[in-house]
Amino acid sequence: MKKDISKTRYSLIIVILILILTFAIAFFSVIGTANIGVIDTFRIVISKIPIIERCIDISDISKSHETIIWSIRLPRVLLGALVGASLSMTGAAFQGIFKNPMADPYVIGISSGAALGASIAIILGINISFMNLSTISIFAFIGALSAVFTVYNIARIKNKVPVTTLLLAGIAIGQFLTAIMSFLMVIYSKDMAKIIYWTMGSLAGKGWTPLISITIPVVISMTGIGFFARDLNIMLIGEESAQSLGIDVERTKVYILILGSFLVSMVVSVSGIIGFVGLIIPHIVRIVLGPDNRILLPSSALVGAIFMIFADTIARTIISPVEIPVGIITALFGGPFFLYLLRKSKK
Repeated sequence: MKKDISKTRYSLIIVILILILTFAIAFFSVIGTANIGVIDTFRIVISKIPIIERCIDISDISKSHETIIWSIRLPRVLLGALVGASLSMTGAAFQGIFKNPMADPYVIGISSGAALGASIAIILGINISFMNLSTISIFAFIGALSAVFTVYNIARIKNKVPVTTLLLAGIAIGQFLTAIMSFLMVIYSKDMAKIIYWTMGSLAGKGWTPLISITIPVVISMTGIGFFARDLNIMLIGEESAQSLGIDVERTKVYILILGSFLVSMVVSVSGIIGFVGLIIPHIVRIVLGPDNRILLPSSALVGAIFMIFADTIARTIISPVEIPVGIITALFGGPFFLYLLRKSKK
């Protein structure tokens, strides 16, 4: 009976969050410099749906408004939701396997590797594309995965990956790669502004192409992490106890690390480095809903998506027409919350 009540409660929470996310996507798609009404926005979106499009007449809506909604705002909002969900879910999973409340998706060098890869692409000025991803995105993805691979191999001791060693290796490699990037910025100072802007994170000017390219692998990776919710719950009582209950702890850690690293590498290659989302959102969800990963992981993803859409809307409208990198906005929210966590841990 108690189990049924929990399932019903979890289902209700997920449904409510999905409805809030749907409303957020619709609401924040309307907000912007160009004043486009809710009804017109709704008509433009509906007119793009096959079969239904024949029933909707948008001839009275200007082409510029149609372009703004369909080609700029909507894909940007959806990409923001995907990025926020990925970072938050990975943050929740990494905090679970590391048993460290300060762990986030970048803790094992993903951000430093991606930043170095993107910097190299900007400096070289190569113009290639693969699966509709730009040169910068490709190099950032390769850099992120290379950093994770290096950290994992340094931290591995025989067939085990001690959490402490992994964290220390991640910090060391991250600092080393950041130093290389800083050195390149000094040498190639003409590209410094582009590199700095990329490392601050932005969803501007992406369109449908990168969104379509990363959606399927991102959704598959998030689903894969979700399958380990039960194992993560059991690991909360301790690795030895989890092992005695039939959980292959080392294999579970490796799978989550691989899925999480791939997931974050994909979104970071498109959006740049957006900090604090994967740190603060899992904490907020954990405080409100508790530590059960069956509800924590999907709820973190949904709340992260809502938060990222909100932060990006502030970034593009607060001093419009000038746009602020969304990483600055998330840091403004995340910094004070991080200090709150430190204060709380002291008590």
